[in-house]
Amino acid sequence: MGVEIERKFTVKKLPENLDKYKMHIIEQGYLNVVPAIRVRREDNHYYMTYKVKKDFLAANAEGSDGIGKTEYNMPLDAESYEHLVKKSDGNVIRKKRYLIPINSDAFTVEYKKAHPEVQKLADEGGIKIELDVFEAPFDGRILAEVEFPNEDMARNYNPADWFDEDVTDDVRYSNAHMSRENVN
Repeated sequence: MGVEIERKFTVKKLPENLDKYKMHIIEQGYLNVVPAIRVRREDNHYYMTYKVKKDFLAANAEGSDGIGKTEYNMPLDAESYEHLVKKSDGNVIRKKRYLIPINSDAFTVEYKKAHPEVQKLADEGGIKIELDVFEAPFDGRILAEVEFPNEDMARNYNPADWFDEDVTDDVRYSNAHMSRENVN
């Protein structure tokens, strides 16, 4: 079990030279939306994920502000994935995910001084921007996510200048919601 703490943004413009960044091909289908139960193929790796907002598990638990989600990942083989993805509800999501180093101005100088581990994480690639460029039926949709080791860091993050709107709490930008969109 893990906790996923992320912020999500729409994108004004793509960074230059995307081909220089590591990229994954992702396909995923949702068997359920709330809680999210999905099967995913990422390159040649397959797994099932159960993901739910923390406050769904412990309604209004002290210290929960809705940023984090509890997440369980279970490995699958290719045959199991192919069997389960056919059972998914709605749209199967296909995207290219680019892994981009965190922007250099992600945190204020004061925050980095008070939290020296932040600069170390950034320098070692422990915090990345995951840029998702969606394919049919969502051609043209682009989202950026940044995952953090804790909620304080997530709250203190200064978005990259090529990001647009912070849509972290907007369910319309979740992949689970997209799986249910009418795209005809």
